[in-house]
Amino acid sequence: MTEVIRVSPDRPDPAAIARAAECLRAGGLVAFPTETVYGLGVHALDRAALRRLFEAKQRPASDPLIVHVASVEQLAPLVAAVPDAARMLAGLFWPGPLTLVLTRSAAVPDEVTAGLDTVAVRVPAHPVARALITAAGIPVAAPSANLFSRPSPTQASHVLDDLDGRIDLIVDGGSTTIGVESTVLDLSGDVPTVLRPGAVTVEMLREVLPRVEVHAGSHRTEIGDRRAGASAPAFETPMRAPGMLEKHYSPRAPLTLFEGRRDAALRALTVAARSALAEGKSVGIIAADEDREALAALGEDRRILIRTIGSREAVEAVAARLYASLRELDASGADVILVRGFPTDGIGVAVQDRLRRAAAGRIIHC
Repeated sequence: MTEVIRVSPDRPDPAAIARAAECLRAGGLVAFPTETVYGLGVHALDRAALRRLFEAKQRPASDPLIVHVASVEQLAPLVAAVPDAARMLAGLFWPGPLTLVLTRSAAVPDEVTAGLDTVAVRVPAHPVARALITAAGIPVAAPSANLFSRPSPTQASHVLDDLDGRIDLIVDGGSTTIGVESTVLDLSGDVPTVLRPGAVTVEMLREVLPRVEVHAGSHRTEIGDRRAGASAPAFETPMRAPGMLEKHYSPRAPLTLFEGRRDAALRALTVAARSALAEGKSVGIIAADEDREALAALGEDRRILIRTIGSREAVEAVAARLYASLRELDASGADVILVRGFPTDGIGVAVQDRLRRAAAGRIIHC
C-alpha cells in the first residue's frame, strides 16, 4: 500500500516534509502537489529511481521528464548554460507554471531527456512542492502522478486511484489551483517556441520575448477523415517535451469534442447523446455554465450525467475543474463522454489543447 501523509497546503509540517524528502533521496517515488497538477517525484540523477518511475506510470521512455528545482541558481549542474532569455523569464515567472527547455549538461541521465540534448526545467510555486524540493536538496524529476495518458491528478485521491501500491508515498496537500500542466517553452533553438500551452500564455511571453512561436501540435486526424486501420502513434521518436502526443490526458470512456458555432455544436452533441442512448450506452457531458439550460432536456434522462464546470467567461475555473470532472464521469460508469469546446484565449488555449488530446482525434467541427 502507498502511504499518504496529509499536510497543510500553505504551511506543510516540516517533519512530514523531512520524511518525504528522505524517501526521495533514498530512491523512492513520492507524489506531491504543485500549483498545476500533482507530480510524481524521484531523484533526477538516480537512474534506478527513474526506471522505477517509468515502470510505475507505464510511461514510454520516449517521453521526457521535467526536472524541478528550488531556484534558478540550482540549474547550473543540469544545463550547459543559462541564456539571458531564461534568466529574464525566470525573474518574471518563477516560481510558477513555466517550464523552460534548455541544452542539457552531461550530468542529466538519458532517462530524463529521452536521449535528447535538451532538458526541461522549472521552479514550482506551490508551498508543499517548494518545501519538499528544498528539504531534499536534489533536483526532482516529476511528471504528473498518474498512469500514462490518463487525466492528470489534481487531488491526492486521483493519485491513489491510478498508482496505489505502485509508489511509496503521497504528500496530500489538497487540490491544486491551476489544474492544467505548465507551459513548456523551448529556448534551445534560434526561436523561442511554446511546445505545450499552459497558464503562462503566449501573450504573456511575447511581452518579454516578442518573437515567440507556437508548435503546430499533433492533432492531425479527425472524425470524417480518419484513415481505416490507422494505428496509434509509435513511441520510437522522442518527444521534444511532455504532453505532445496526439492521445493524452484521456479518460477511459471515449471522449468526443464538438467545436464551432454554439447552436450547431450543441445540436450535434445532442444528436450524439441520443444516438448513444439508443445503443444502450450511458453518457457523460462536460459543459460550460452557459449551456446548462440548452442541455436541460438531456439532463432529464437518468442515463445522462451532466457536469457544468464553469463559465466560458472565466476559463481559469474551467481549467481547475477539468481533470477532476473527467475522472468523475469515468467513475460514474459513463460509456461515452461528450464535450463542447471552450474559448481559445488565455488559459483557454491550454484547456482546448488538453481536450483535443483527450479526444484523440474524435473531434467534430460544426
